[in-house]
Amino acid sequence: MTDNSILLIPASQFTIDQLVAIYNQTRVDYMVPMPMNAARLEEYIRTYDVDLDHSLVATHHGDMLGVAMLGLRADRAWITRLGVIPDTRRRGTGLALMNGLLKQAENLKISFSMLEVIKNNVPAQQLFLKLGFYEVGELLVLRRSPTVPPPDPIVADARRLQRAEALDLVGRYRGTQPWTNQSESLFNAQDVSGLRLTLADGSEGWLVYQRQKFTLTRFAYKTETGDPVTMAWAFLSHLHHHFLRLVTQLENIQVIDPHLPAFYQMGYIESFRRIEMWRGSVPGTLRLSSQG
Repeated sequence: MTDNSILLIPASQFTIDQLVAIYNQTRVDYMVPMPMNAARLEEYIRTYDVDLDHSLVATHHGDMLGVAMLGLRADRAWITRLGVIPDTRRRGTGLALMNGLLKQAENLKISFSMLEVIKNNVPAQQLFLKLGFYEVGELLVLRRSPTVPPPDPIVADARRLQRAEALDLVGRYRGTQPWTNQSESLFNAQDVSGLRLTLADGSEGWLVYQRQKFTLTRFAYKTETGDPVTMAWAFLSHLHHHFLRLVTQLENIQVIDPHLPAFYQMGYIESFRRIEMWRGSVPGTLRLSSQG
């Protein structure tokens, strides 16, 4: 099989159930499987601005070989959910899908693309390097169990934020966030709210989050004044005291985030790491430093 014999078909020509089936087949032996169902995939598409017309399914003589999806925002593209069925690998399918998505972005006049690859997935990382991507940093996937008792909340002036107030904070410039944590992702998410704290020493900061049925996720936060570790400990102590029974799952927290020590002290554990990779010149909207 060669690239020329692989047919790339827009993902929009398949049902959600078909896309779930092909995606799950590609992940059966993956380092971190992350299986999907129809509801989760629909939420993923909506939250991350995945464009199925420009996403692709690879086929050969009618057989589905793999899938790759493309998120699109004003001046940037995101490559995600790339997978090839195990017994059809090493035949150029991954390369064909990647070239296809990059061509889709090029046709849309988008020259900057982002992706993440699980750390130590060497074959995928080598493919991306070959295509002109470069590493920009490591990202953490963190989890906290509700069986870990939170400390008593730090004494503070704490104010709950409804969706509109929370998104007003998130909508301000937040720098080079991974795609999953960009402001657009929170704007697209449901059940978003927040918390603003002022400590006795005058330190101030805020946390915005999504509450799902059993899970807290999609954190955005900022220390406006004061020490980031102290501020993070404060807003996490209030958050987890309020939501005692919810699991917390966070994706793509930058390893250079100055708030991280407080997360570990609060009982968060590392599930795995990703390498963030970019291709092309960074758009002006993403050039400043990330949240601090």
